Amino acid sequence: MRRLPSIPALLAAFFVAGCSHAPPPKPFAQVPQAVSQAPAPLRLRRTNGVGSYMAESYEGQRTASGAIYHDASMMAAHPTLPFGTHVRVTNVTNGRSVVVTVVDRGPYRKGRVIDVSRRAARELGFLASGVAPVRIEVVR
Repeated sequence: MRRLPSIPALLAAFFVAGCSHAPPPKPFAQVPQAVSQAPAPLRLRRTNGVGSYMAESYEGQRTASGAIYHDASMMAAHPTLPFGTHVRVTNVTNGRSVVVTVVDRGPYRKGRVIDVSRRAARELGFLASGVAPVRIEVVR
């Protein structure tokens, strides 16, 4: 009759078999950095709507892009354009225009298409009224 090996011998056999030449685990698929953080294609080239400006309470706060907001800068918030996009905003009432950089998301009020910094609103001529009809054009 055949005799079964002892438990310590079986454990040693399993341990040695587990340490054999198994293939190394495959690394996770590397997603190229440009693909994982690439913005959506710029479909918006020109649009009209109502523009407003960001409240003073945002001064010194970090924006969605990580930049620090300053009232005296030429920054803007747009709901879909990629961060860093330069946009020409024109007040259609008086013809004044400025170029701002998208650094935040917003505006969140229905019917608004862009929030600009206080400096941009001053240069566009709607700081007193708070809102104005504007045309937005992507510069680059």
